[in-house]
Amino acid sequence: MTFNAMRGWLLVFSWLALPAMAVARQATSPQAPSRTYAQNYKDMVLAGCIAQAYSNDAGAAIDAGSSASALRDWTSFDLEESPDAVQALVDNYLARDYANPLVEAETRGVRFDLLKCMDLYHSKALNELVQRVVVFPTHKPK
Repeated sequence: MTFNAMRGWLLVFSWLALPAMAVARQATSPQAPSRTYAQNYKDMVLAGCIAQAYSNDAGAAIDAGSSASALRDWTSFDLEESPDAVQALVDNYLARDYANPLVEAETRGVRFDLLKCMDLYHSKALNELVQRVVVFPTHKPK
């Protein structure tokens, strides 16, 4: 094989490898910078809810709390109103009394806290809060 042919094949293989390299890079970096301020705010609220729900599990609480803290860097919101409003929403949802007789028959004391946080995430109340406190909700961080 000639040098030019080898160089041509090398070029083809390097072009084929580019998408794989891009996927690998994405897998090692947070994707929050590619989402809007509104989406990052909702994600931050979800992470905060999970941190509070699992505060007795140090590893889960630290991970969720750290994630919520990191997400603050990728959104812009009203610092006066947001903390109290978020805390009230989280408290309200985590205080709900979800029950499932089928699960309770097998496992006592199931609280469904993750389900409560997901319901909060998808709630009309959180969407209304986003509209009220997120500055430039459709903007993406740079």
